[in-house]
Amino acid sequence: MARQREQYGRFYEGDFGLSELAGKLSTTAGAADEAQSLHLASEVAAVCEGEGAVELGVDVRCLLNSALPDGVVRTAWLAATHGRFDPAECESGVRGWLRRLAESRPERRREPAPGYWLARPSIPEEELREAVVAEVRASAGPLGRAVAESDRAALPPGVVAESLEAVAREGDGDLGLRLFLRVLKVYGVPVGKEQYDRLMALDTALGWPGPLVYDGLNVLWPPIDTARRDASDDFGLSALTSWFEGAWQEGTARERVRQAAAADDSAQTPGSAAALLLTDARRLLDSSLRTETITVLWLSASGRGYNIDHLGIDARDWLRLIEDVCEERLKDIAPQYRHAAPPVRTDLRDAVLQAVRDATPLLEDADIGPHWDAIPGASTLSAVWDVVTDVDSDLGFRLLLRLLGVVSPALTQEQYSHYQALGKRFGYGKHHVTEGLEQLVRLD
Repeated sequence: MARQREQYGRFYEGDFGLSELAGKLSTTAGAADEAQSLHLASEVAAVCEGEGAVELGVDVRCLLNSALPDGVVRTAWLAATHGRFDPAECESGVRGWLRRLAESRPERRREPAPGYWLARPSIPEEELREAVVAEVRASAGPLGRAVAESDRAALPPGVVAESLEAVAREGDGDLGLRLFLRVLKVYGVPVGKEQYDRLMALDTALGWPGPLVYDGLNVLWPPIDTARRDASDDFGLSALTSWFEGAWQEGTARERVRQAAAADDSAQTPGSAAALLLTDARRLLDSSLRTETITVLWLSASGRGYNIDHLGIDARDWLRLIEDVCEERLKDIAPQYRHAAPPVRTDLRDAVLQAVRDATPLLEDADIGPHWDAIPGASTLSAVWDVVTDVDSDLGFRLLLRLLGVVSPALTQEQYSHYQALGKRFGYGKHHVTEGLEQLVRLD
C-alpha cells in the first residue's frame, strides 16, 4: 500500500503508527505478550477519533507487502521496543502478528478537509530512503555500542543498523525513519547538533509534528551562545512584546515572562531563549537611553498590551524583573552557563538607520494602541532610532519589524524584500520576517 503523505501535525502531537506502538511497548513492565501488543495497538489506532488507525494500517502493510525477511523485521522491532516484545514468539510468527494487526485496520485514504489549505508533503520516496539510510549509517557506531552495552535483548550490534537500513530501503522511508528515531531514544544514543538539524529538516519535509523527533532524543547540544541565530522566529525583547500583545489572561506578568524565557525554539540549545532575552534587557538597562524612551518602546511594541505606565511600573524596573526571570531560568536549565553578550553589531547600523527612514511614511502618523490611549508613531520611531544609534542595531531592527507587525501598514514587495534581505544579513531564521510581514504585502 503506497503511503499517502499528510500534514501529520493536523492529527498528532507526537509519534504515530507502528513507531508509536513500539514506544508504548518499550515502557511496559517486563516483556509484553501478543495480547498486550494488540491492546496497545488499539490505543494507537484510537488517537484523534480513530485517525490513528490510518497510519498504523499503512505502516503494517508496508512491511507485509515488502520482501523484507522476517528476521530483519524482528531485529528492527526488538530494537525499537528495547527488547520488550518479540513478534517471533507469537504463535503465527512475525508476519502472522502483522496480519492480525492489519485485519482490524481496513485500508482507507483521507480526503482533504474542507477549506484545508496546507499542501501534502511531497518529498520523493527514493530521496527520503537515501536520507534515512545516511542517518542510520551516521549513527551506526554509537548505536552499536549502545546496543552492546544494553542489558535487554541480546542483539548483535551491527545487525540493528543493517535492519533499520533495510526497512527504510525495502519497506518504507517514513516508517524506517520513525523506527530509527525510536531506537535512538530507547538506547539513549547521542545525536550531534548537525545530525539533529538534518533530522528536523526531514521532520519538516514530512509534515510531522516537531516533538516526534526531539521528544526523548539525546541531543548533544552545543553551549549556549548568544551570537548564534538558531531560532526560526523572533527572539529576545522584541519577541517578548508579542507575548503581551492583546488580551492575555494566564497568570501574572512575571509568569508570562517566565513562559517566554522558557520558549526555546526546537533548534536552540535549551536556555537560549532566556539568554537572548537577558542580553536585550541588560543592554537597555546599561544604556544611556532615557527611561521614558524605554517605556515608549515597550508600550508600542506590545501594542499597549501591558501598560506599565498606568500601573506605575518604571521601565527599568520592568527590565530588571525580566532580567531576574531569565537568570532564574538559566540557573535551572543551564547552571554552568555564565552570561556573555556578543559584541554589538555596528557593521549594519547605517543599513538599519536607512530602514528606519524608509519606514517613516508607514509609521510616523500611526496611532499605536487603543485610540483613546494611543502612542504617536513619530515618538516610537524616534525611540527606535535611539536604540539603533546608542544601544544595538540588531535590537533596533527587530523592534522596527515588530512595530510594522503591530501597525500593519501595506507594504510593497520591494519594501518586504528589503526587510528580508537585511534580516538575512543579521542571520535571522526563515520565519522571522515572514511571520509578521508577509501578509502585509500589497498584491498589485
